[in-house]
Amino acid sequence: MHSEPVPAPAPDLAPEPVLLTIGAMAERTGLPVKLIRHWSDLGIAPPADRTEAGYRRYGPEAVARLDLARTLRDLGLGLSTIRDVLDRERDLPEVAAVHADALEARIRTLRLRQAVLRSVARRGADAAELTALDELVRMSAAEREAIVGAFVAEALGDVGTSSFGRGLLAALPELPADPTAEQVDAWCELSALVRDPALAAALRRMAEYAAGYAPADASTAHASTAGNGAEDGNGAGAGSQAQNGNHDGDGSQAEDRSQAEAAERLTDAWVRRVSAAMDGGLAPDSPAADAVVTAVVAEWLPLQSGTPGAPDRDGPAARARLLEQLEMAADARAERYWQLVCVINGLPVRPSLAPAGAWLITALRTNPTPGARATALEALYDGDAAPGAPEPPGTGLVDAFASVLAEVERLVTAVGPDRFGDPTPCADWDVRALLDHLVWENLIWAGLAEGSPPTDHGADHLGADPLAAFRAAASATMTAFRRPGMLERRYGPAPGRRLVEQLLIEMLVHGWDLAMATGQRPGFAEETVEAVLPSVREIYGALPRTPGGSFAPEAPVPDGSSATDRLAAFLGRRVVRTP
Repeated sequence: MHSEPVPAPAPDLAPEPVLLTIGAMAERTGLPVKLIRHWSDLGIAPPADRTEAGYRRYGPEAVARLDLARTLRDLGLGLSTIRDVLDRERDLPEVAAVHADALEARIRTLRLRQAVLRSVARRGADAAELTALDELVRMSAAEREAIVGAFVAEALGDVGTSSFGRGLLAALPELPADPTAEQVDAWCELSALVRDPALAAALRRMAEYAAGYAPADASTAHASTAGNGAEDGNGAGAGSQAQNGNHDGDGSQAEDRSQAEAAERLTDAWVRRVSAAMDGGLAPDSPAADAVVTAVVAEWLPLQSGTPGAPDRDGPAARARLLEQLEMAADARAERYWQLVCVINGLPVRPSLAPAGAWLITALRTNPTPGARATALEALYDGDAAPGAPEPPGTGLVDAFASVLAEVERLVTAVGPDRFGDPTPCADWDVRALLDHLVWENLIWAGLAEGSPPTDHGADHLGADPLAAFRAAASATMTAFRRPGMLERRYGPAPGRRLVEQLLIEMLVHGWDLAMATGQRPGFAEETVEAVLPSVREIYGALPRTPGGSFAPEAPVPDGSSATDRLAAFLGRRVVRTP
């Protein structure tokens, strides 16, 4: 019997992949049909086949490609880069690293835009300023640095290789990647400042001065130029801080850093001394200010060693050079430049040196030689006792003073608390501060007459009742001035009558200030003011009329002005003729 052969089993065949329509792809991936078609045309997810009618059919790998493409697109990659990654033409980690760097740059730009917009909102910037801020955002860090670098290089010219010039170039501003609103504001202000020709001229003068006084021996450089007020543009303050934050430490830079540090130590020392004098109420054009000048000169002298014509002792030459250096450095634009650089670079900003510098400049002008002001006053007081000099007045001077005090009291009485914040002809004082000064002057001169002057200059001398405080101080003054023999007694080189005369002048001029500030008219006796005017010119005529001094330059007065107005004008007050 014959049997049929058993057929061999058919080999296993892989099932045909299920192809998806573009609609099914949209359902699977959540992407719009139009987007899938566009990406398909770009080769990101090409179709596996087409129907006879031309409709696309996609394999399962297309779903995976679209999912990865969407992820990469959400991260910001371009479509051509995504296609290269999917086709294995570019390594995914490499692409991710490059894109991460690009994102970081984008984030920095967005943060800067955020800081700019906050600055605009906070400061109420106008359209022109907004345009400038937008330019700031569009610039690269190199472009921003180039703006200031080009300005500095042009300003310095052929003196850019001096230590001063190297310091400027080493301390260019670098706006951080994530700037604060203050740093954005500082950059905006700086970008306007560097367009000011006056700043360029000031930096040029300072650079030329520093180069002219550079030491012949480089080994003494740190000890000579560091004391120059022009070393960094504001008396070795903010500028040296900016330089310290940007040196790399090679030869010339290390030397410049040493100079900047020495300059800053010197600045700290003289500012500390001058600030203490200012806090104590010491006038820079008073004889006592010479002790401060003497101390500052002593600290400054060693730092001039090795410079051309360096002075070796305190005297006219030393004081003239120190004054020259301070005046060279006293440029508000240059100081502001350094302050803004420090803000932008995230460095500490030294408070303005202008007030202390103005004080020291005035003290040097008052005492161009050691003890000059005291010597002049002693000669004046010796003339009081010289043969043929007029006899000093007796109680008439004290009586005249008493009448002046009474008039000041009348003016004080009319001032209510609502006027305390009003401005006065004394630029640094409001009405309350002026009232405090009137009380203090009586306290200090009464104390001097009694041999026990007060030392609490910075205290509040008014309390809750300014009028009562003034009356008490004035009473103490009158008690001291009416003591028998007070007018003839010597207080140092000065006779007592000069103390009375000095306070009488103070009450006249500050009484006038109070009257002008509060809408009153001073009623001082014309004969009293006329009698004291020659002494005012004699005592104060030679004083420097500088920003740091006690008095502004003499002001013009209208024809027919009263003696009190003429006194006020001589002491720097602006007199306006009233009907």
